[in-house]
Amino acid sequence: MPTTTEIKTAIIGYGFSATTFHLPFILNLPPFRFTAVSTSKGEQVRQQHPDVAVYSDAETLLTKSDADLVIITAPNDVHFALAKRVLQQGKHVVMEKPFVTRVEQGEELIVLARQQQRVLSVYHNRRWDGDFLTVQKLIAEGRLGTVRYFESHFDRFRPEVRKRWRESAVEGGGILFDLGPHLIDQALQLFGLPTAITAQVRTLRPQAEVDDFFHLTLHYPDRLAVLRSSPFCASPNLRFEVQGTAGSYVKHGLDPQEDRLKAGLLPVTANWGHEASEQYGQLYAADGHTLVTTETGGYQHYFQQLAQAILEGGEVPVRAEHALDNIRLIQLALQSSASGQTIAVDGSEWSLS
Repeated sequence: MPTTTEIKTAIIGYGFSATTFHLPFILNLPPFRFTAVSTSKGEQVRQQHPDVAVYSDAETLLTKSDADLVIITAPNDVHFALAKRVLQQGKHVVMEKPFVTRVEQGEELIVLARQQQRVLSVYHNRRWDGDFLTVQKLIAEGRLGTVRYFESHFDRFRPEVRKRWRESAVEGGGILFDLGPHLIDQALQLFGLPTAITAQVRTLRPQAEVDDFFHLTLHYPDRLAVLRSSPFCASPNLRFEVQGTAGSYVKHGLDPQEDRLKAGLLPVTANWGHEASEQYGQLYAADGHTLVTTETGGYQHYFQQLAQAILEGGEVPVRAEHALDNIRLIQLALQSSASGQTIAVDGSEWSLS
């Protein structure tokens, strides 16, 4: 059992993901200590974090840093190679979603992490969105009855292509690998593995190099789950619509944590994760409708559970095995879209089966 009470943490990459979704927690939650980073933005890091070791490339960081934990926020197509090197160096790993771009890569990393006896986790932070926690609670309490139809959106109004790697023709580029993991992970948490998937993964903007739209239908014996992302949604964004035998829950807008992080607020701020009442969803039933107070979101819970996993051998917050099921479904979605057919899900050897 580890005896240290500090987790020296290095980050590969210093872009939006690192500075918005990881550093605010690493810098403000014990027992993490930010000790090293590999980035081309060395001067910026030195000004903001003068005590942090800066390396120009990941390999140098891995050979010279004494970090216990490495967080990978590099582009999707290098996730596998970087995570493999981190594990070979005997360090714990957190990977930004998506876990990997190919199933066999994830399988290899899972085996290596077990051999090295190191934590391997994927940052599916939206398990801790307040609106998703609300959906979970409503279903668990039976307030919707038996859920027959579930719809989950992550739409945007971005009719013009942006110049960034996520919209470039590289492996792991495109909206399905970008936002799909969030919606798929939440559906799997609620309902487990589907029996089949029908998908449309399209490129709708004329200038786009990669997919910018997806519509996935997950088939279950007694329900359907629809997951969608469109770049042309200028209206108020539907986030969830959950229809059951006792009522329906409808929620618009996104969890406020991302906007607060982008605004520079810290996760130790009072009322962190609380949503304003005007954003609450509605529960509709035969006798009328009522506002439902949104549960308090909290991405910090991921990091707190991660610390327990590293220091005390506790449960990993998002297991790599579950994240690999996500990648399997993405690959089946691409297969379904290319063939125009519904694809059966043989989950006999999947972790959630």
